[in-house]
Amino acid sequence: MTRRIRFNAFDMNCVAHQSPGLWRHPQDQSHRYKELSYWTELAKLLEQGRFDGIFIADVLGTYDVYGGDDVAALRQGAQIPVADPLLLVSAMAAVTEHLGFGITTGTGFEHPYPFARRLSTLDHLTGGRIGWNVVTGYLPSAARNFGAADQLDHDERYNQADEYLEVLYKLWEGSWEDDAVVRDVERGVYVDPAKVHHIGHRGTHYTVPGIHLSEPSPQRTPTIYQAGASPRGVRFAAENAEAIFIAGPSKRILAQTVSRIRDALEAAGRDRNSARIYALATVITDATDEAAARKHEEYLSYASIEGGLVFMSGWMGVDLSAYDLDDPIGQVDSNAIQSAVAAFQEFDDDGREWTVRDIGRWAGIGGMGPVFVGSGSSVADQLQDWAEETDLDGFNLAYAITPGSFEDIVHHVIPELTARGAYAREYAPGTLRGKLLDRGDRLPPEHRGATYRPGGSASTALPDAVSRPGSAISL
Repeated sequence: MTRRIRFNAFDMNCVAHQSPGLWRHPQDQSHRYKELSYWTELAKLLEQGRFDGIFIADVLGTYDVYGGDDVAALRQGAQIPVADPLLLVSAMAAVTEHLGFGITTGTGFEHPYPFARRLSTLDHLTGGRIGWNVVTGYLPSAARNFGAADQLDHDERYNQADEYLEVLYKLWEGSWEDDAVVRDVERGVYVDPAKVHHIGHRGTHYTVPGIHLSEPSPQRTPTIYQAGASPRGVRFAAENAEAIFIAGPSKRILAQTVSRIRDALEAAGRDRNSARIYALATVITDATDEAAARKHEEYLSYASIEGGLVFMSGWMGVDLSAYDLDDPIGQVDSNAIQSAVAAFQEFDDDGREWTVRDIGRWAGIGGMGPVFVGSGSSVADQLQDWAEETDLDGFNLAYAITPGSFEDIVHHVIPELTARGAYAREYAPGTLRGKLLDRGDRLPPEHRGATYRPGGSASTALPDAVSRPGSAISL
């Protein structure tokens, strides 16, 4: 049986997302990120290509590890300036019927109570097509701008995120019963108070006594996305995520990561395939292999080595500006750099020693993921090979130029995969969760969030009604 491949589009409300320097290309339109028409046109294109969704990243700080400040990041437009991703969703939903929207927000920078309402609002307005990428934060600059000296320790960030999700699950799953909204005109009752419950949460980080402000949305809990790869991050993902994004430059690394995630899902009491796993990748394609190769070389001429080093310094916590561009990587004091470069070198046949310049050049297109170059047929071969050997469900596709990279995928790669029976010919019905997992619109019973429903194993004792003495409505 032919393995099905799924696509997400990976974007950000900024200019230089994963390929710094390519904003200079004459066909790149990323500078239009401030225009609503850019996002609505992109949404319609992606729905034409039957993408599962558009996954919009976000940061609340600058990449200031390189050089010890944010000067290079600003010069390169490296995810700065950057605008809010949530405000894009309603417009894109209005021009599409099926496309999902995975929105990134951090658990460390906003109280869960107002956030719960905003996500419920988007789930209502999109007809159940909203997903939330749960991030705990990684940029120290973001923490400083919120009044902290630095991020919490890595594992403590996930401990806080665990409680953040607990509050949200109580609000989304446990506060309102499905039939709480009665809209009874004759009796003048819009909501049955007996079916709306205070959550009574009192924890280490949050105290939330009250009710959820929104009535149940199509999914109740938005589809949960996550991208943590550390042992603690994988455990968090296994307990919560329904779509998991990973990044790695080689099949060996991706296969190991996928296996760890599927084992963790099973350990959490879930099916090994209860979350879709997507790997970061960039596709450069054209009508022929030769045309695609020329396009790749042209894109490389615009890629910024400095921009690539800005990103790599931020991702790995090492100031690469302290080294000469031609210094061998062995002189860089970082286990993270060493392990990443070892993975990059798997693509090399000549066994050469990599330099700091090579790291910047590598990150100039596609960040930490592989770059697939070729005709639609050749790229389809590569994608199928990688999916088969790694057990991936699909790919989170970044762009070299936008929307050109996505247009090329829709025109060259998707028809080839479709003809092979490796890509969906039409969207499945239902919400984003229903489309992705084919198990209904709500969280399945074995999911952690489902246990916070009234009567669930993790639900707290909830009062029978929200009414106060003297305010009860006779029903």
